[in-house]
Amino acid sequence: MGMSLKDFFIDTVQTLWAHKLRTALTMFGITWGVISITLMVGAGEGLKVGQEKVAATLGKNLLILFGGRTSAQAGGTRAGRSIRFHATDHTTIAPYCPSCQHIMPELGHNLQVQSAHNGASLIVTGALPPFADIRSIDVAQGRFYSQEDCDSVRAVAFLGSDARKQLFADGNALGETITINGKPYVVIGVMQAKEQDSSYDGQDIRKVFIPFPRMLKDFPEKPPARADSIDRLLVSAKSFDHHLACKRELRQILSRLYDCDPNDEDALYIWDTIENTKAFNQMTHGMKYFLGAVGIATLLIGGIGVMNVMLVAVRERTREIGLRKAVGATSRSILIQFFIETSFVVAISGGVGLSVAYVLCTAVNSFPMPAFFAGLLPTWEFSFLAVALLGLIALAAGMYPATQAALIDPIEALRHESGG
Repeated sequence: MGMSLKDFFIDTVQTLWAHKLRTALTMFGITWGVISITLMVGAGEGLKVGQEKVAATLGKNLLILFGGRTSAQAGGTRAGRSIRFHATDHTTIAPYCPSCQHIMPELGHNLQVQSAHNGASLIVTGALPPFADIRSIDVAQGRFYSQEDCDSVRAVAFLGSDARKQLFADGNALGETITINGKPYVVIGVMQAKEQDSSYDGQDIRKVFIPFPRMLKDFPEKPPARADSIDRLLVSAKSFDHHLACKRELRQILSRLYDCDPNDEDALYIWDTIENTKAFNQMTHGMKYFLGAVGIATLLIGGIGVMNVMLVAVRERTREIGLRKAVGATSRSILIQFFIETSFVVAISGGVGLSVAYVLCTAVNSFPMPAFFAGLLPTWEFSFLAVALLGLIALAAGMYPATQAALIDPIEALRHESGG
């Protein structure tokens, strides 16, 4: 008569309990493999997400264009000619750049900023209202300057978080008047603090932001530069996928506007933050997959351990198997019994491993993290992969020992045991 599923389960628990040390060592190997793959992949994902967040503080789909010096002749003009963008370039080139979302000028200087309480030398920069979005400038208090402020050339200022502390300490800044190189400006907003790992002219938290028309009016470039010269053009692509087309369109129209070779990177230098992000994402993806592969290898080693332990169990239980077959147990029932034992060990070990790994991740993530690391972030894809691998390990590690057990001849087994 065949055994019921309940009988199989009870027999499995009794057998594993009778060999506690062997079972515990086997389970530890599988558990450690699951913990390893989960933590390693979580660390790789945390590094990727953390870097993406910090990279986003510089800008979203951002291209930063600087004028330089021509290194090649073009259009009959000499090499070595200086190129400096002008205040109206953004309106001139926008119709020729359909892949670009925003194109705007930016002009900045290090100026003396004074409040009623304190003063400091700070970077004061002027741009257009979309600047706040594409440069990830979030508002903590008040508002960023608007198009109406630009159209009316209003003397209003938006303060970086550290600039506010420098000028007002713990006091209120909204509605207060500051002077920039002696010219009065009304504070309309304060920036939310952010971590920033790169910049082209200083940390945003230590800046004062004013409307571009006002910047151009009060603090233009000094001779011999033209009064309408600007430092750079800020451009955001319509999307991540549009950035190459946007970049190409910018080079084409600007090369015509300034009579230079569109491929002359010394003349038209573009800091492509999107390419930088793409390169880092490739690196972190590679790191995550490498760490995952190490964890999978650990898991497979644990599976080999399971198979070896079960083979030992078959040898140790030769007489038991012989007796069972002698009293009517079928090869199929023996096969099922050993397979259930193996699956039971793997399932419990895997469940414990995943639980411990997620508890560890939660515990680690409760502590403050460095700016470039978002914590241990296990992904459901790799958790699913770990569970799937455990299933395969149960099949591979259990089937061979189970098959060996099922093939034992009861008479030979009993004779061998008696002779021993």
